[in-house]
Amino acid sequence: MKILILGGDGFCGWPTALRFAAKGHTVKIVDNLSRRKIDLELSSNSLIPIASINERVKCAQKLVGDITFEMADVATQPQELRSILGSFQPDTIVHFAEQRAAPYSMIADRERRYSVDNNVSGTHNLCSAIVDLCPNAHLIHLGTMGVYGYTEAFGEIPEGYLNIKINQTGKDADILYPANPGSVYHMTKCLDQLIFQFYNKNWALKVTDLHQGIVWGAATPETSLHHDLANRFDYDGIYGTVLNRFIIQAASGNDLSVYGTGGQSRAFINISDTAECVYLAALNDDFTPEKVRIFNQVAEVQTVSALAEMVANLFNAKVGYFENPRKELAENKLFVTNRGLKSLGFNPIKLSEKLVEEVKVLADQNSMNLNKHNLNNSPKW
Repeated sequence: MKILILGGDGFCGWPTALRFAAKGHTVKIVDNLSRRKIDLELSSNSLIPIASINERVKCAQKLVGDITFEMADVATQPQELRSILGSFQPDTIVHFAEQRAAPYSMIADRERRYSVDNNVSGTHNLCSAIVDLCPNAHLIHLGTMGVYGYTEAFGEIPEGYLNIKINQTGKDADILYPANPGSVYHMTKCLDQLIFQFYNKNWALKVTDLHQGIVWGAATPETSLHHDLANRFDYDGIYGTVLNRFIIQAASGNDLSVYGTGGQSRAFINISDTAECVYLAALNDDFTPEKVRIFNQVAEVQTVSALAEMVANLFNAKVGYFENPRKELAENKLFVTNRGLKSLGFNPIKLSEKLVEEVKVLADQNSMNLNKHNLNNSPKW
């Protein structure tokens, strides 16, 4: 297949691009390299040094498979996007080209507006271009579990659609699960859903929306082949996901920073499984686009406090409890199905002491790159 990966230089995009190339597919990455610019803006950095996009692609072409790169901004350069779609004619388009951090989207006015302008305009530009230039392409979008919120009000979180009974008629209906975003970033993912629903209804656009949990880990089998293929590893309070941040805090002799009581239940997935789930969704594209296909891309549910205790016990670290900078439930239960991806062959990588220790080894090997001032720099909202 010909695979177009938008945002293919990012934390999830790069290992996914390598996974497709390793499986023998032709991959084109499109990226505006904004994540690298945000590193400079935040005085942040990847704990694991990452090669330039050109060095990455050159190495991947030698060791992995057929990957090329084109510089373009999906949100602000719609004509560039249309030119790429028209000339490449992809079978599958993987959409990672969005500002991905909830904390970043809540820093201040500029970051709130950028997150909306980039994410929503990019998604709409893409859908509009697809129906004109490659209407049979399969669009796979990386969404988030955060579109659902973290309430038990409707029981187990289904995959995108909630079955309800309409009191006035007594009939059953499937509706898009009520959106309940917790940040501007999550709000943009809710708006993405509506764009997909409209383009599917009006043009039968074939869409798979993957509502992903919190990602942990850094390396995949493909990124481990050479240091120029290494994936980025964020550890700061803005882009660093919670388990990765805990591991870095333990590795550097700092207290693990738990916000509030740590009673928040969240869904988690390993970075290698991110690539695998997108690959499975692309491989199994023989569904009729009667509606947007939605899968919950999660491996398991854990509480923040349980993760902190596991890391603390493993590495003889201390857990510190801090005022929660976020407006969220102090504690919640979370029940979520992932039957859709499992039906396609998804066999989740579960959290284990061995895997957490492997991440710590990476952290120890790159400890000289740590900026301790960035460990607890999450904005308040």
